Amino acid sequence: MRNKYKVGLFKLNLFAAAALLALCAATSARALDTTLLGLAALWLGITGIVIEFSHRRHAYRAWLVVASVLLAALVILSPDANGAWLWAWPFLLILPQPQWMLILNASLAGISWWSLITQMSLHHWGLAGALLLCLCFLGIGRALPGGHSQRLMRRRARLAPGLPLWSASQLERDLARENSRATRDGVHAELVVIQIHGRSLWRVAQDICTRIKRFENAYRLNGHTVAVMLTSRDAVQARQRRQELLEDIAVPITVRTVSIANLDNLPMVLAALDKQCPVTQVVEDDA
Repeated sequence: MRNKYKVGLFKLNLFAAAALLALCAATSARALDTTLLGLAALWLGITGIVIEFSHRRHAYRAWLVVASVLLAALVILSPDANGAWLWAWPFLLILPQPQWMLILNASLAGISWWSLITQMSLHHWGLAGALLLCLCFLGIGRALPGGHSQRLMRRRARLAPGLPLWSASQLERDLARENSRATRDGVHAELVVIQIHGRSLWRVAQDICTRIKRFENAYRLNGHTVAVMLTSRDAVQARQRRQELLEDIAVPITVRTVSIANLDNLPMVLAALDKQCPVTQVVEDDA
């Protein structure tokens, strides 16, 4: 799929869910159900319109809490007519969300199930609870950081669609390949590690990505450090390119550079960068 982040598909799913809820609201015979379903449809529709790709990871924002509260109210306030909506909880729990949202949704699912105790025979109620518990555990297992869906997401190391900005794990995989390529082609490859002071990492990283060559990459190492792999004919051209790259960065930065051929311990380079005095001069690490 060309859209690596599938924002368009996510929006389409939200619109489809909103349309389904709007249809249910239109056909509902109870005013309370119509109101709750209509609010849920309106909320999902608005969310689908305004949600866009964000480096802040929109999937982890608390937009889902409104839908969760409306679903709980739908089941709890009208358990006789809306008991079937109980099975929507596993689908909410499978979505990426903060840990506190997982706890909240699991709690609301349990309360919703408990509200059906007077609507079902005891053994049917218990069987429904056991099945709901299994499905909720499956959803939570996939939503947690170690879950299957999250592992698949993290394999997509590119952090911004259309830009050569990658994760730190991708840098570790690229170092050996770039070192071999530089040795084979007889070029000078170096890693420029830039520590950005303040809250401008994404802006600086995007600016760097637009100014490097097509075959070069940048990497987000942590919340305040970005690295860029530069390939030049020799060390002289590398210094010139590095200067041109850094001179237009308007925020305070601390920079350390090391040749790819000499880079055998990236954590040590980062530790040295943390101890480096915040001056404009670039420290060239030859070790």
